[in-house]
Amino acid sequence: MIPKPRFLDLVRERIRVKHYSIRTEEAYVGWIKRFIFFHNKRHPKDMGKIEMEQFLTHLAVERNVAASTQNQALAALLFMYKEVLQIEPPWVENVTRAKKPVRLPVVLTKHEVKHLFEYIPRNYQLHVQLLYGCGLRLMELVRLRIQDIDFGYNTITVRSGKGDKDRRVMLPASTRTLILR
Repeated sequence: MIPKPRFLDLVRERIRVKHYSIRTEEAYVGWIKRFIFFHNKRHPKDMGKIEMEQFLTHLAVERNVAASTQNQALAALLFMYKEVLQIEPPWVENVTRAKKPVRLPVVLTKHEVKHLFEYIPRNYQLHVQLLYGCGLRLMELVRLRIQDIDFGYNTITVRSGKGDKDRRVMLPASTRTLILR
């Protein structure tokens, strides 16, 4: 007889079927596991809106997590109910999301950026310049191949970026010089 798969294995399987990134899988499984342990290992199908709100309130009030972290936990729990348990009770859509504070970005001057780059070890300078100058995410940098760089048009093709989308970004002249060294 084939053993019944563990609940978290079902979550992982559903995430992989939907082609979510490995980072999303790790985050969602982690949040679902914490939710279950927070409620003394009760099965999620036996819990609902009240338990979900208790967990999210605990994160915000006692753990003092950021709004984006709380919303990530909520997204994981909604995924679990909708996609894994295939439960779509009316309360699922009415769960309150944490409000992110709106802040203006801090823009560094050219001098500050240059000064910052001086403190980066030489063997990491190209990496940091690609991250900063091209606006790459860490995993996009890790997946970058030399054939993705078009020196004729001074562009980089980012393949399978966030949301598994491809995009083109400009290659700054200063970074181009570092690559060609």
